[in-house]
Amino acid sequence: MFVKRFATILFALLLAAGAAAQTKKPQNRPYIDLRRWHYGFSVGMHVQDFEMVNTGAVTSDGQVWFADVPGYSPGFSVGVLGELYLHRYVSLRFVPQLHFGEKRVLFREQATGEEYSQVMKSAQLAVSVNVKYAAERFNNYRPYVMAGISPAYDFSVRKGRALLLKPFNTYVEVGLGCDFYLPFFKLIPELKFCFGLANLLKKDRPDLVDESLLKYTEALDKVSSRMVVLTFYFE
Repeated sequence: MFVKRFATILFALLLAAGAAAQTKKPQNRPYIDLRRWHYGFSVGMHVQDFEMVNTGAVTSDGQVWFADVPGYSPGFSVGVLGELYLHRYVSLRFVPQLHFGEKRVLFREQATGEEYSQVMKSAQLAVSVNVKYAAERFNNYRPYVMAGISPAYDFSVRKGRALLLKPFNTYVEVGLGCDFYLPFFKLIPELKFCFGLANLLKKDRPDLVDESLLKYTEALDKVSSRMVVLTFYFE
């Protein structure tokens, strides 16, 4: 649901930009893109998801547990922007961001329907390094696409719970956005999709005091993270 809303918001902004750009108008801040370095800050929202591979393992008492993320909760993102001008259409961006959010993992037993859930809060520091390829500027609008990688570390990992994840991850990012040149600053809405490369599942669980919780870890073979992020940059 939130992914659709994010896409709708950005599409509406791009559509409005296209409608307003039918006639030539005076440009705001006409030389801003010629600077070697650009700096700014960002605020935004996101949703987090897990892609889970279940093992179908049978416990000693004949139970089979399966895990899933039943719903999505919006999170909050804040960061800074550093952009290096490389070419008329190409720039290299460095975007450290903090993502605050949560996910609820639901385990369900196949035969009885018994359920067990765990809420996993996260506070991730992600440092995105990506390439931005922009179209020709017309009036005060300039759409672009971007792609890159983002190493991340989750400070909120807690031991002793049913599901334990590794704190380090690396995301591959792709997205699109549009530069809006306003009289006093540049506003840049961007929608990006982040796909985690690492298997975050911690299989070795010496931290578990209650060994009955081990069946939830054994029910999974792989857990990878995904995010959809809507960011507003101010430059």
